[in-house]
Amino acid sequence: MKRERVVEQISKKNKTMMTIQEAIEARHSVRAYKEQPLSAEIVNLLEEKIIEQNREGQLHIQLILNEPKAFQGPFAKYGKFRGVNNYIVMIGKKADDLDERIGYYGEQLVIYAQTLGLNTCWVGLSYTKIPGTYVLDEDEKIACYIAIGYGETQGVNHKIKTVEQVSNANVTTPSWFKKGVEAALLAPTAINQQKFSFEYVGVKDGRHQVHAKKGFSLVGYTQMDLGIAKYHFEIGAGKENFDWV
Repeated sequence: MKRERVVEQISKKNKTMMTIQEAIEARHSVRAYKEQPLSAEIVNLLEEKIIEQNREGQLHIQLILNEPKAFQGPFAKYGKFRGVNNYIVMIGKKADDLDERIGYYGEQLVIYAQTLGLNTCWVGLSYTKIPGTYVLDEDEKIACYIAIGYGETQGVNHKIKTVEQVSNANVTTPSWFKKGVEAALLAPTAINQQKFSFEYVGVKDGRHQVHAKKGFSLVGYTQMDLGIAKYHFEIGAGKENFDWV
């Protein structure tokens, strides 16, 4: 409860008090950041959340503070990043499902950061790995970075697909299923590709069943994108309403 009270106090101070659903709707990728350091309160909350996500996702996520070099090289210029001094390194042991877990648990950090008045951006390639800034254990790999801080703007909306294009939602499927798909369509994906789909399968043993799958993309990152979209779907649909199959 202590963390919830601190989050509420920070949110009120920053006039950013919002629910997780509101944070999903408000979040946009931001590439340019203000020269404004993160407060000790904010850092503590992020570190606590990272510990939680590492435990639940069996990951090794690390928050790097006041380190501008990773986003000052040619890759960062190509990605149009500016003023990034803080970022999250998404690390985990090599496994077939690593990218999906990185997406699923990383997006929880992204949305949590939004409720704290921060801005973020998933970064697949436009960064430089700076030796000594992170710890990489045996059999681990860096999947991506997440830029984090106070954005110069709140980002902009991008064109998204329709519910019908990415699901079998219709008048016979539960209303929560459509809400889940709508939330998933707000999820960030590599170059906004949205190569995922959701299928309402039916009811088994008294539980609604939903199947999520990634599509094909030459760009890649579809497994990570699927993990991000699945988290959004759970928020929109209500995780208690269904089981993944």
